[in-house]
Amino acid sequence: MTDLGAVFRPQLPPERLRDIARLADDSGLEELWLWEDCFREGGISTAAAALAWSERVKVGVGLLPVPLRNVAIAAMEVASLHRMFPGRAVVGVGHGVQDWMGQVGARVESPVTLLREHLVALRALLRGERVTCDGRYVRLDDVGLDWPPATPVPVLAGATGPRTLRLTGEAADGTILTASTTADGVRRARQLIDEGREAALRSGVNLPESHRVVVYLLTATGPDAARRLHAELVDEGLQDVPDLGVAGDAGAVAKAVQRLAEAGADAVILQPTGDEPDPEGFVRFAAEEVRPLVP
Repeated sequence: MTDLGAVFRPQLPPERLRDIARLADDSGLEELWLWEDCFREGGISTAAAALAWSERVKVGVGLLPVPLRNVAIAAMEVASLHRMFPGRAVVGVGHGVQDWMGQVGARVESPVTLLREHLVALRALLRGERVTCDGRYVRLDDVGLDWPPATPVPVLAGATGPRTLRLTGEAADGTILTASTTADGVRRARQLIDEGREAALRSGVNLPESHRVVVYLLTATGPDAARRLHAELVDEGLQDVPDLGVAGDAGAVAKAVQRLAEAGADAVILQPTGDEPDPEGFVRFAAEEVRPLVP
């Protein structure tokens, strides 16, 4: 079964989150995803609030930029979420937008090296291990969590390029793909992730049996859906990419979700356009109209 979710985009003010989190919970939506986009809303703070305002829906953070976060702090916050809301928080980490990282003085020379070091240390800390490491960017001296999660916590990582996709296969429990990913892009990503997993297994790394792939799908519905979708693709410089995003009714969206699922996506998260006029209606559309049409 393909998991289905929706994004609460940080173009909305934080005070809108409560109603949308409660609606996602009540409507039966499986996952509500949040973004830590500079300089809008914090990922952990909004996730904690959304989890507290709901009872059932999983809340994803896609993603926390690792240049902004000491790995020990990240582990403390992720562990706290999982102990307070067992099984409901889904956290991804990633490079972050490099221009934004430069704005805050956090840009590094080798983002891939930083992400690798961060993932290895974060996953170890969340397993309850005491960690000492002296990497290029991540340095810990006998650090362990007093309150590690009571059960295993999957750590996902965002990726676009081949090196990072292979890295997520080697060092993460799952991968988050952006809305610029077509069905063919999902297939290529799966191949690269599998290459990374095979390399990790050859080197003796203990990996989970499966690797979850989460894909955002840029989605517009309503009378001006095609115009809004096209405008967003133009803004992102993606208007010439074929088969990217979907505009239409629940049937059209469900078919787009199914194409991504058949290509290897385990979860498809509907991403509204930045100018979505009815965010609550979008969540209701995903849960009540699209979900029944997705196997």
